[in-house]
Amino acid sequence: MERVWFLPYLAILLLLLASSPTFSTSSSDGVWLSTSLGSTSRHLLQAKKACPIQFEFLNYTIITSQCKAPKYPANRCCAAFKKFACPYAKEINDMTTDCASTMFSYIHLYGKYPPGLFASECREGKDGLKCPDSPPSADTNIAN
Repeated sequence: MERVWFLPYLAILLLLLASSPTFSTSSSDGVWLSTSLGSTSRHLLQAKKACPIQFEFLNYTIITSQCKAPKYPANRCCAAFKKFACPYAKEINDMTTDCASTMFSYIHLYGKYPPGLFASECREGKDGLKCPDSPPSADTNIAN
């Protein structure tokens, strides 16, 4: 009886193929990210710079007073969100910082909003919300 020596090697090969070098993951906000092990780009794995805006000290009542459960009216929620976020649009859109995630963490902390509420309800085009060219002073959101 001839021993089939290649079966263990075939099993290992199949396992390696099943765990291919490309895989997909989903981040907490539902965005799918595709990463290749052979890729030279490591942007997703690099730490982001700290946000220069101190979101922990801002006044969130502009959002929490207008955007209320159970219906979360899109017109009121989005208008309040824009009023709050537009003064910081440059910093929030800077993907090298953690400004956007920090801001949303505090919005959800103070408002107890469902995940993705503002992303799903507040859209004005393919690039997201449109802020005025000259945003109001950022000092208007500082908590006293």
